[in-house]
Amino acid sequence: MLFLAEPGFATGLGADANIPAITLPSAEAPVVTETADPSTDVAPVDPDTPLAGQPEAPVAPAEPAFVPAATLAALVDATPRPAEVDPELRCLAGAVYFESRGESLAGQLAVAHVIINRAQSGRFPDSYCGVVHQRRQFSFLRGGKMPRIRESSAQWTRALAIAQIARDGSWKNKAPGALFFHARYVRPAWRKTRVAQIDNHIFYR
Repeated sequence: MLFLAEPGFATGLGADANIPAITLPSAEAPVVTETADPSTDVAPVDPDTPLAGQPEAPVAPAEPAFVPAATLAALVDATPRPAEVDPELRCLAGAVYFESRGESLAGQLAVAHVIINRAQSGRFPDSYCGVVHQRRQFSFLRGGKMPRIRESSAQWTRALAIAQIARDGSWKNKAPGALFFHARYVRPAWRKTRVAQIDNHIFYR
């Protein structure tokens, strides 16, 4: 689950499928052998907390492309697994994997968009890896490092596809503009504008 430092986590083709594409270089996040509980949550963050400096490249605007798919599940199945996963995509997919791999595809997509929205907001680090590794944001990190991922698993394959779909903007996000999320059982002290509840997560902006 997402730790909110500043509180901090298909439908038919016609309206939903519209793919832009971005390529985001950055330093690769270190890996450790410890596995994480997929039910971890984002802890609230103080809005005045300064952003840690991040070396990763800023997120660039997307350029549209189009891929036919009748449902999000079909689009996930049709999204090829990249031969090599660049560091930014790994950070984005890793957050999806550890935060929401037990959720529906729509829930996983919403989590991916929180990372993307933060990187584009000007209020958080301007890269996916910078957002994911920001202090006190995501509890799945161990000593600031991403745990080892079971890369042969179907869950990782889906997380990679969801990350690409979110990055490319090729499917409608059900929590538009969300910058934070937490599990339903969490009762944060902060107040934000609620955007949506999807599966076990509530999303805010």
